[in-house]
Amino acid sequence: MSLPPLVEPAAELTVEEVRRYSRHLIIPDVGMDGQKRLKNAKVLCVGAGGLGSPALMYLAAAGVGTLGIVEFDTVDESNLQRQIIHGQSDIGRSKAQSARDSVKEINPLVEVVLHEERLDNDNVMEIFSGYDLIVDGTDNFATRYLVNDAAVLLGKPYVWGSIYRFDGQASVFWAEHGPCYRCLYPEAPPPGMVPSCAEGGVLGVLCASIGSIQVNEAIKLLAGIGEPLVGRLMIYDALEMQYRSVKVRKDPNCAVCGENPTVTELIDYESFCGVVSEEASAAAVGSTITSKQLKEWIDNGEPIDIIDVREVNEYEIVSIPGARLIPKNEFLMGNALQDLPQDRRIVLHCKTGVRSAEVLAVLKSAGFADAVHLGGGVIGWVNQIEPEKPVY
Repeated sequence: MSLPPLVEPAAELTVEEVRRYSRHLIIPDVGMDGQKRLKNAKVLCVGAGGLGSPALMYLAAAGVGTLGIVEFDTVDESNLQRQIIHGQSDIGRSKAQSARDSVKEINPLVEVVLHEERLDNDNVMEIFSGYDLIVDGTDNFATRYLVNDAAVLLGKPYVWGSIYRFDGQASVFWAEHGPCYRCLYPEAPPPGMVPSCAEGGVLGVLCASIGSIQVNEAIKLLAGIGEPLVGRLMIYDALEMQYRSVKVRKDPNCAVCGENPTVTELIDYESFCGVVSEEASAAAVGSTITSKQLKEWIDNGEPIDIIDVREVNEYEIVSIPGARLIPKNEFLMGNALQDLPQDRRIVLHCKTGVRSAEVLAVLKSAGFADAVHLGGGVIGWVNQIEPEKPVY
């Protein structure tokens, strides 16, 4: 559906701006009026990572007058494979500051506002209220539901994107004119069911594909041109090079934008999304060891069986000495239980400790009462015991 422009046009464009944006100005659907609206727009990017990188760069190049960046993290070497707004010299720097510098290099006419903090219930409403449009580049479910609910409660539209391995999705959620994120995904998937990009990986260029779609939708909304992805989910398969669109209808029973909403204020999103299941949390109590403890057990020749529950590709990058690989799914399917030793204590580990806690709950319920898992996973092991090894 066509929608009216989201912002009013600025009073004028300078001679410098006319020269810079001339390729926009000669497009009839954009023209002087559309470019003035972009100049007057205030857009917030949540995250300056995989999706935020291309989104910020193209929003800046397009002439969006004010860009806000919500980002609390620092640049890591593993980011550079896909987060193209950062460079080698930015490693260790604030992502927000690195992104700001790149934006200014692309277009010094853009005003950049930094919010160097983690988006949460205490700040999201105040931050969002200062912007016309939100571009969501988050990579976890708790923040996605937070962004959605805050946008609905404030009456703000937002452009959403998601990436994983070779697959991407994008849509526009605006409760005033169509569905919200909860209409599409009423509940978060069970903990551990959907791996993150940090666990499963992502093709770097996929970020550009989905990020550019997000910017395209943002420009359409701001200038009031074309038909935005309101009520449609765009799905992209990079391996098959296929795009397809799926209709998303507004759910009259939606908890936040439905006819009788039950979510009328922000909630505890970590609990709602169950970052770690109750079973895993309970199993980990009293059964979590540190990297130093594990090192002592190995050095002392303790009778233990170290089991890595990650995937093969992860195991090939880095592993703990003596660990054998049995992917998490083998335990969930029950295939691995019969091969576990009865005469040695089982020590589980994954990348950070989330997946191993889930497997620990399976083992505890199967009678392996003395099984433990490694808090912090292989990342904690490398940081504390073998810093010369790579992390990912």
